[in-house]
Amino acid sequence: MPGMEIEDLRRLLTLAGHQRLTDAAAALRMNQPTLSRLLARIEAEVGTRLFERDARGVHPNPHGDVVLAAARDIVERYDQLRDDVADLLDPDAGTVRLAFLDSMATSLVPRILQDFRRQAPRVRVVLRQEPGHEILRDLASGVAEVALVPERALTSPGPRGPHGWLPLQRQRLVLAVPAGHRLAARRRVRLDELADEDFVVVPRGFGYRSQFDELVAAAGFVPRVAFESGDLATIEGLVGAGLGVALVPEDLAGTSQTVGVALTSDDAERVIGLTWRTDRTLAPPAARFVEFLRLAGPFD
Repeated sequence: MPGMEIEDLRRLLTLAGHQRLTDAAAALRMNQPTLSRLLARIEAEVGTRLFERDARGVHPNPHGDVVLAAARDIVERYDQLRDDVADLLDPDAGTVRLAFLDSMATSLVPRILQDFRRQAPRVRVVLRQEPGHEILRDLASGVAEVALVPERALTSPGPRGPHGWLPLQRQRLVLAVPAGHRLAARRRVRLDELADEDFVVVPRGFGYRSQFDELVAAAGFVPRVAFESGDLATIEGLVGAGLGVALVPEDLAGTSQTVGVALTSDDAERVIGLTWRTDRTLAPPAARFVEFLRLAGPFD
């Protein structure tokens, strides 16, 4: 029905409810000729009469019953859509779409959400747990509104665009070794002492892999890679099974029968923060989440 608007359908339903042009016009606060012209235009658009006129007023015919049923459904769906969107945008009871790295699933993310839940108990947070390059793609497409990523992710290959940045946590990287490994009892270890070890690493293309490659290059050796995984928790598990050693965030070491040994390198750390696109306006719930973290952080 080209040209017909939601309000036209509402007026049509009002007319059907009153069954008299004068009464319907009064309810709609419009004059009767205007309402008559509206009805004539709608009937012209659908290509048939919808109402029969007699001394008692106007009454829908079978064609009118079909159109009124559709109009009622469309109006109800439209109103529900407006209500749903309003709920999503409500800063006190809306939805935040948050993406984050797998390695944060058991540490930083639960802490943040626990604190945010206390301040905004009715806000729903939809979580997306994925690699950094996918997070940036989801921010670009709007699938995610805000994300927790390492600072290096904003300079890695992938979708570009203006991003806000709020640093939240500085994570030390440690050497994860299996229990019983020759270095397990050490307090600190130099990276150049690891030249003969088998490493479990993330694949190339990940920001974390770029940092690993830079660290071992600065130590003067090419690592012997035994296994690759995009999930740091999986990497820590492979180390625990005795399949190699790895550089992991300090909080992750020790989860699967591994031991975390401190590194002497000052560069063995990563900064985690919140990012979002600045070329679009954040919905009120997401803006509230950003402001909450701005006031609550850091989370060291």
